[in-house]
Amino acid sequence: MKRPIIIIAGLVAASLMLAGCSGSGGSSNSESAGSGSVQFVGPEDPAVFAPVIASFEKKYPDITVDYTQVPFDTYATTLQQRLAAKDDTIDVFAVDQPNLAQIAAQGFLEDLSDLEDQAKAATSDAQYGVNFYQNKMYALSVWNSTQLLFYNKDALDAAGVEAPSLNPDERWTWEQVAEAGAKAQAAGMESGLLLEQVEAYYQLQPLIESLGGGSGITGDDMLTADVTTDKWEQAMKWYGETFESGLSPRGVGGFQTSAVFSDQKTAFFVGGPWDIGNFASSATFNWGIAPQPYFAGGKAVTPTGSWSWGINTASKNKDAARTFLEYVALDPAGSLASTETQTIIPANTKAAADYLPKLEALGGEHSAGAAELITYEIENTAVARPVSVGYVQFESIINKAFADIRNGSDPTERLAQAQQQIEDAWSQLR
Repeated sequence: MKRPIIIIAGLVAASLMLAGCSGSGGSSNSESAGSGSVQFVGPEDPAVFAPVIASFEKKYPDITVDYTQVPFDTYATTLQQRLAAKDDTIDVFAVDQPNLAQIAAQGFLEDLSDLEDQAKAATSDAQYGVNFYQNKMYALSVWNSTQLLFYNKDALDAAGVEAPSLNPDERWTWEQVAEAGAKAQAAGMESGLLLEQVEAYYQLQPLIESLGGGSGITGDDMLTADVTTDKWEQAMKWYGETFESGLSPRGVGGFQTSAVFSDQKTAFFVGGPWDIGNFASSATFNWGIAPQPYFAGGKAVTPTGSWSWGINTASKNKDAARTFLEYVALDPAGSLASTETQTIIPANTKAAADYLPKLEALGGEHSAGAAELITYEIENTAVARPVSVGYVQFESIINKAFADIRNGSDPTERLAQAQQQIEDAWSQLR
């Protein structure tokens, strides 16, 4: 996994420790719960999964779970090598959702289509659909994400700007944010607007989709690049101009961006729910939250996605593996336990309903209404990244194009170059 979902490694907040996660709720759909040891592989620190493993083993005493961490930077490569070698020491593994199609196409994921009804009932439409490849379901969603507009109310007050509404029906346009940000700059703020993942498709896809530009991938086989349309160019021209004008600061990227907001160097910041805990502990000014903006004349679109889990087709302990997977994804108690040590939204809808008020409480009055807003976005405006066996190449190429555009490249020319690069990369997949 790369981008956001990268995101998921947010601030660990002690106040989010959840009680009663090992309670009942949901049951395995397997004919047998299985027994023995489940070998689970993922990129997170072992402390992240200690609560859910303990909760699971209490409910299913005949099954133990052994977790192995593979560092995030090498996770995709290491996983690919081990799965290709039919390594049966992996039973369950974390699947970066945009990469699911590629992994499924290689035959490394067990078909879980018999769980479709349970999965559909357990999560949002976007998080349900992201686990399908060629009409079969190959994984279950465990975590989810969205984005919020954070604002420095003190800076807006100084500029004579009324803060944006929390009501999704009154969400601001990007044009309004840019105008208000410029006023805040005129009143002394260094910059007006910054997006957390400044060069990531996860973060910028909603800008393009808001204008009706689509995901950039089309075709029956989802291997036709489509990043040179007027709407793509319009969105990227607007984005590039925010840096050219100085509204957004250059020279900062990755997850260093949240400090720009907490250090009072930008009036508006678009970031994830994990930033609620971050700013609650680091921001010394009056801040608030609002819905992610959209373009005037367009539609409201927010990003979604994180990690799903799947079962290795080479596993020799599939019954126990399914029992563990179903517990974490379909049982609200298991889902909650998977988020006990970090600020990441559980994909399970019932678990999220319990979790989100606790997340909201981290920011006190600054984040009042966050639970309802996040729930609304997940249910109404969330658009997942496209499912394609070529997504890995697509994202790598388009992220580099985004980086160049924010640093001054002409959007039309740079997108045309990216289109050709994607077509060249995909020519080997057809």
